[in-house]
Amino acid sequence: MIVIINPNSTQSMTDAMVETARKTAPGAEIVGWTSTEGPPAIEGAQDGEAAIPPLLQLVKKAEEAKAKAIIIGCFDDTGLSAARNLVTCPVIGIGQAAYHLASLFGPRFSVVTTLEVSVPVLSENVRQYGLEGNLGRLRASGVPVLALEEERENATRQVKAEIQAAIEEDDINSVVLGCAGMVHIVDDCDDVSVKLIDGVHAAVHFATMF
Repeated sequence: MIVIINPNSTQSMTDAMVETARKTAPGAEIVGWTSTEGPPAIEGAQDGEAAIPPLLQLVKKAEEAKAKAIIIGCFDDTGLSAARNLVTCPVIGIGQAAYHLASLFGPRFSVVTTLEVSVPVLSENVRQYGLEGNLGRLRASGVPVLALEEERENATRQVKAEIQAAIEEDDINSVVLGCAGMVHIVDDCDDVSVKLIDGVHAAVHFATMF
């Protein structure tokens, strides 16, 4: 069983991640858990810190349920190191999975995320993962996380515009979608000239290896 844990309390995001994961690995047993005590969205370090304690309770629960892999369904990789210290199974952050997959498609990738407040967290993660030299640019689209659920059409249009700017300006091989709420954009964008990488897809591919 692969357990996707959403560190925020928005159930619709959990549902979207599970739907994507099951399409990615139709033969796998995949469940999604929502951290009901977490913030509605994780935008920046303060939200991330608030999300960690209830997230870790769910991580322990997944271990007790004999999960073969746990996916942290937040692109900030919220609580990832702490989660790995608690359990014996692999714990996969969708951000880390996406960055490493992007590096396989070529030496340079850019990230299109939500708000500017998320950029410092993502920048530090890329540095810690040893991929700073692969990063073209971290781009904030100006779209709040919850707008990807509540104002999907307009939010998607804005994210796509930032993806196009990355393609034209950053000299890259791939674009990483920097929010779990962007899972739908991979299937909705077939007109781009570089590889689009979503962290949920990437994490599921890694999780099915175990």
